[in-house]
Amino acid sequence: MSRASFNTTPSSSESTAESEVDAGTEQTRRTLLLGALATTACLGCSTQTRAGEDPPGSDERPQKGDLLVFSEGDQEGKLITAADLPAGGPPVHAWPKDPNTSVVRSASRLNEILIIRLDPAELDEKTRARAVDGILAYSAICSHAGCPVTAWVKSDVGDKDVFKCMCHNSEYDPREGAQVVFGPAPRRLAALPLALADGSLSVAGNFIGKVGGVQPG
Repeated sequence: MSRASFNTTPSSSESTAESEVDAGTEQTRRTLLLGALATTACLGCSTQTRAGEDPPGSDERPQKGDLLVFSEGDQEGKLITAADLPAGGPPVHAWPKDPNTSVVRSASRLNEILIIRLDPAELDEKTRARAVDGILAYSAICSHAGCPVTAWVKSDVGDKDVFKCMCHNSEYDPREGAQVVFGPAPRRLAALPLALADGSLSVAGNFIGKVGGVQPG
């Protein structure tokens, strides 16, 4: 009796079918992988976009109760205390910070503040009434063309140190409510009321006067 034999070599049609199945599977895997990569990339872009956005409240003007933090230098972002202010200047540049959300209101350059400590005896009556232990705060934006007020130098018209905008040489005397003492600025710097508790400075009210320049910077 002859033994039955089986042919284990696949036919050409079977091989073609198997190849098509394998190719289809591989294509599906590639499609899924590319889709996952694309989704991950999009999520990364979305996160990056959100991370680059200014947080809510960061462009709002200083509000009562805001804390004050350094806006520049090695201590940028740290709270400013009375001990950080040298008597007689120079001023410290600051941002207001929401104490509840910890948002620093740095999204608008109009929020930058000059804080200075002077001898109360040198201040005029109105300025002294607003000062806290001789500490005063003013807008750091020149009222002329909106440039930053960056210098604390000897006045061109006297022997006192004054705030100076280096763009067009406007000068302001903080002892007299930051009134203009030299240059083209049309009005004094806006003043910001302060409060002092346990050595820490905070905002006591809204700006007094208009912030910013009357001409494009």
